Parts: sequence; structure tokens; C-alpha cells
Amino acid sequence: MYDKASLVQIPSGYKGGSPNGTLYSVLPANGDGDFDHTRATSATRVNKEGLIESVASGVPRLDYPLIDGVVQSCPALLLEPSRTNLVTYSQEFDGYTKYSVTVEDNFSISPDGSQNAAKLTDTDSYDTIRTDATVVSGSTYTISIFAKNPSSGKFALRAYSASGNDTRRLFNLNNLTVSGAGGDNTGLVANSDNIQDYGNGWYRCSFSYVPTSTSLELNIYPDEPTNTNSNSVEVYGFQCELGSYPTSYIPTSGSTVTRNADVCENAGNADLFNDNEGVLFAEFSMLNDSDTSNRYISLSDGSPDNSIMFQITSGGDLNLFNNGTSSENRIDTYSADLTQSVKVAVQYGQSTGDYKVYVNGVSQSLNSGFVAETISGLDRLSIDYPIFDFKFNGKIKQLMVFNEALTDAELIELTS
Repeated sequence: MYDKASLVQIPSGYKGGSPNGTLYSVLPANGDGDFDHTRATSATRVNKEGLIESVASGVPRLDYPLIDGVVQSCPALLLEPSRTNLVTYSQEFDGYTKYSVTVEDNFSISPDGSQNAAKLTDTDSYDTIRTDATVVSGSTYTISIFAKNPSSGKFALRAYSASGNDTRRLFNLNNLTVSGAGGDNTGLVANSDNIQDYGNGWYRCSFSYVPTSTSLELNIYPDEPTNTNSNSVEVYGFQCELGSYPTSYIPTSGSTVTRNADVCENAGNADLFNDNEGVLFAEFSMLNDSDTSNRYISLSDGSPDNSIMFQITSGGDLNLFNNGTSSENRIDTYSADLTQSVKVAVQYGQSTGDYKVYVNGVSQSLNSGFVAETISGLDRLSIDYPIFDFKFNGKIKQLMVFNEALTDAELIELTS
């Protein structure tokens, strides 16, 4: 199948730059299929050893998935929106306000492989440490931290912005469950509790919260907030960011830090693509299904008027378009959990009868109102919308373009 493709992108090689880098294509080998990659700040990824590491501005992030704490052998291209960590000391906890808690910074090896994780030990009831952040009232924020070895098996996080808006979440790392820990939990976003296994006993624990004032108190408890026993927990990477889901860790040391958005676009040229017929294929997963923006992958002439586009909607559906995003341009809509990896192929041509859609090895019915429009001038493959700032936020495992129609058997093989 690769031998038939005109452009193949399997994230594997890159060149750095500040803020512009390059993501190399597998085919063609002469560089015509390489992507321009831009990000004006440094950012973190999980490397092939399963450790969090920082990469310089402009460097594409080849992120290695962690499944049940085990690092996988093949990376994906990680593309994220801009986010700011509002916690000014993300891994130095001794300067926090302490209530019956001792702090030992640099106590143990953290998820980045360095000895920079802290140990918190309570000495009395209502044992906690506290830091504050300035937020926008009524907006959604996500609070996250890496935790390990709670001596009672549990530790708690709290977000408090006003009376009647006190959310406390108890994370049980023995059975990987989350429950309330006092407070009224009125600020909690439903179904936002999450525990992710980062290996070596580390778990990233998070929840989302809506404050009702501009001042936000953030607390970490080594145990349940009302427990009077002497217990401890190791912690690293405290983060509070504007958004409905946690993104990659943003280290801070004395001030808030912003990670800029990733932009990956402009692979190929007019010689690489066939206006008359072809196939656009992508294997990807989304970061979260609650993103409020539309996100795109596009093969185009730099405008939506001559294009084949994948659109992941704000509602979490996948729309496939030919030459624009009107209802008559919609080839098909696919509804599923796109946070799980999906393989999609769209075959295009000069008539409606030439179009085919396959998802995960299964042929999809075309939209009954779809009308094919002639395409001309295809000269670029981008992981965004052709003219507006609608970036793709997710993980790309493969992108391919074919300059010919494929058989049904080949489309099944490609997407299975």
C-alpha cells in the first residue's frame, strides 16, 4: 500500500528550529512531502523511555503512548492548543502555605527521571498545602498533579473560589477510583475525574472545575482532608490550566508559563497530488471529546473551495467534506469515540459515484444530500483548516495521499 502512495507521513524524523521546525515525510524522500512545524515555545512529550522530557521551540513532538503505564514502541505526532499553567511552582512545594504538613522537595525520582519529586507528610488534622491562582470566573479549568505512594492509598485535591464553590476530590490509587472528600463539589465538572497510569508507580490525577470568583485556592492533602493519622504522598507536576481537559505537563518555577499551540502544515506541492481522483487517509485520535472548537485535516489549494477535509466537530463527530463545509459538501458524518485511534480513508473523484468512505475497515454510506464538486489546484496537505485558525488538536499516527482510486479490498486493508 505504501508503494502506491504519493505522500506518506509516519511520525519518525524531524529537524528542530526556533520557532520553525520540519517534520520529515517517509515518501517522497526528496523533501517535497515534509511538513512545516511551528511552536514558539518549548513543550514536553513522553519519550521512548516513557519519561517526560522538554523539547525546544519549533521541535515536533513525537509522543510515545503510555498504556497501563507501559510505553509503546511507535510514537504519534502530538498537536495541542496553547495552554498556560497558572501554578507558579509546579514541582517545588516547600514554598507553599502549609497547614500541619511537612514538605521534602527533591525526595524521589519523578516521571521525568530526575530526583525532583516532593514528599508531603501530614502531622495533624486538616493537613494540607496551598497555593493560589488568578482565574476568570465562570470559565472551566482543569487541575492535575502526578502522585505516587500515598501511605494510606489515597490523597486529595481541592479547588475553592467562594463559599458554595468548594470542590474536593479524593483519589484512591489502590483501586484507581475518585470520590468526594467533603466540600459541596458544586464547581465540579461532571465526568471530569481522571487517573492516568504513567508507570513506575506514578499516576496523573485530574478533574475540571468552574470557579465563581477570580481568586482560586488550590490545596493538596497527603490523605483524606479530615484524617488525623500521619500519612504521606509523593507529588510532582502541579498544573491548573484554562480548558476542559489536561494537556501535556508545563513546568513552572516562580511564574506562570504558557506553551504555545502546535501548527503543522504545507506538505507537498502540485506535482504530488491528483485533482481528478485519489484517496486521503489518516490515522489519528483526539485529545478529548469536549473541545469546543472544530478541528481539521485538509488536502487543498490553500482554500476550502478546492479541498478534501476531515472536520472533527465541537460535538465530537467526524465530518468529511468536498470543497467547503456546506451541507451539500458533506460527504459523510461518522459518530464514535474519537479519543480512541481511528483510521479513515476518503476516496474522491469527478462524480458522486467516485466517492467512498471507509472507517476502521468498514464502508460508510454517503450523505444523501452530497453533491460532488470538481477539484483543481491541489498543492498542500495541512493539519488545519485551509484559511482560518482551526488547528487540529490530537495525535497523528499516519497520514497518506494516493493519486489513484483504490479497490474496495485495498481500502479495507488500509483502514483495518
